[in-house]
Amino acid sequence: MIKKIPVLDLKDGQAVSGKSGLRDTYQPLQTVFAPSSNPVEIAQGLKLNGADELYIADLDLIESNGHNINEIKMVNTIIPVILDAGIKNAESFPFFLDYAFKIIIPTETLESLDDLYEICAKYPKERIVISVDVKNDELYSKNLDLTLEEFKDVLIDIDVSQIILLDISGVGTEKGYNEKLLKEFDDLKDKIIMAGGLNKDSIDELEKLGIKKVLVGTGLHSGEINII
Repeated sequence: MIKKIPVLDLKDGQAVSGKSGLRDTYQPLQTVFAPSSNPVEIAQGLKLNGADELYIADLDLIESNGHNINEIKMVNTIIPVILDAGIKNAESFPFFLDYAFKIIIPTETLESLDDLYEICAKYPKERIVISVDVKNDELYSKNLDLTLEEFKDVLIDIDVSQIILLDISGVGTEKGYNEKLLKEFDDLKDKIIMAGGLNKDSIDELEKLGIKKVLVGTGLHSGEINII
């Protein structure tokens, strides 16, 4: 069975929701798993419903506008957290190992390939997840001038164990998965965690295609999709 990993975006100490990565428009999250947008309460509800991993994006850290690391550390005692803290370089990576089970290296904020190679050489592979951030079918990055194909070659060279394929423009839309993107990474299928705009039908399709893990936010929190 395909594994559905719940998603929480945190801002100013609470879980929020929005669409297409437009972070200024995010509102407090309404979820079937808790009566409030408190991330600890939501994590407890998720665990009671069968979640055993939780993806958290700290939007304040990603935007260099504060942090939610105390909330994240508390959540990590309830459910192991896969954390996107907007890692920029090898120097900033180890700090977050005390706060979450797995740390994401996102192409959006990564400063250089040298930093990526250094992190992957220094730290256990099982604690590293690479997020291939995509907008308009192109690699989304503030610092890397690479095509998707070129970055895929880097991932093959490093031999990473887990890769998130995140279609940012699909976030919160429930429009389904990005077929073109998945096809481009088909030879890394066993390592892929598909993300961005997934709905119930697309998750069923991805399972038939052999994808083992997906990130689910909107459909899960609305109650349309079950964790297990």
